[in-house]
Amino acid sequence: MSATADHAEERTSPAVRLGFQPEQVVQEIGFDDDVDQELRESIEEVIGSDLVDEDYDDVADAVVLWFRDDDGDLTDALVDATTYIEEGGSILLLTPKTGRTGYVEPSDISEAATTAGLSASKSVSVGKDWSGSRLVTPKAAKSKK
Repeated sequence: MSATADHAEERTSPAVRLGFQPEQVVQEIGFDDDVDQELRESIEEVIGSDLVDEDYDDVADAVVLWFRDDDGDLTDALVDATTYIEEGGSILLLTPKTGRTGYVEPSDISEAATTAGLSASKSVSVGKDWSGSRLVTPKAAKSKK
């Protein structure tokens, strides 16, 4: 890797690349010992506060959803997550990478997102063991007239 690429990586944290912004309220669902601590810390650094947990009882600007293949039904998890975010908010769906325990097929993610009424972006690598998909509610786009 070149020195220039090193510096570019330093300037753009994973949280910034994923669209997190200062002062956002970000709710985390599916936390366990296997989550990527560096990504969590990066998000907290950008938003300027701790992630709120599943017991948070107000709406959030975004949700970070850690999901593994054995966590149940992905569509249900996504529908539940949409109830926690403001209109136009986003869900960062994090799933184990190919070959890791709990891997979720991209076709399953796409199908679950569509069924839950979400639009999926392409999958991005967010750490050594995790891939992320940014999912948004289409309501925000439709409500602009």
